[in-house]
Order: sequence, then structure tokens, then C-alpha cells
Amino acid sequence: MARRNFTPEQIITHLRQVEILVGQGKTVGDACRQISVPEQTYYRWRREYGGMEVEQLRRLKELEQENGRLKRVVADQALDIAILKEAAKPNS
Repeated sequence: MARRNFTPEQIITHLRQVEILVGQGKTVGDACRQISVPEQTYYRWRREYGGMEVEQLRRLKELEQENGRLKRVVADQALDIAILKEAAKPNS
């Protein structure tokens, strides 16, 4: 079976569809079959994206990118400080 990659927006849409179908009285398994996603994938998506709106998801992704960028800046600065401390040590 081919693996499909869904965008986070598509995942949230699928989660909403399953919620609607379950609300109409279908089982989770039937709802997952209707959207062509295995039950295990549904539960994994629900754990990761459950209760999120699309805008919240976009903001989360932006914050994760910014956090990664800031971590790289801090690592670079720590390296610069270590180099300067080493250079400032008196030679014995």
C-alpha cells in the first residue's frame, strides 16, 4: 500500500470529518474507512492535532521554526564565547 503524506491542514479536516461521522452514530472504524485512513493513523493524528484549529496549527509551526532558529543562534553565541575565553587565557 502506498504511503500518502497529508498536510497538517488536511489532517485537521479529516479529524473534523471523523468527529462529524461519529456524531452521526457511526463507529470510529467506519468513519476512518470512509475517509480512507487506518484507525491507528486517526488516533495518532488525534493525539498530535486533536482540538486544534487550522490557524492554531499554523501558529504552532511558526513558533517551532522560530524556536529552532533561536536555538541555533544561542549555540553559535556559546561557541563564540568559548573561543574568546580560550583565546583570552594566558599562555603558560
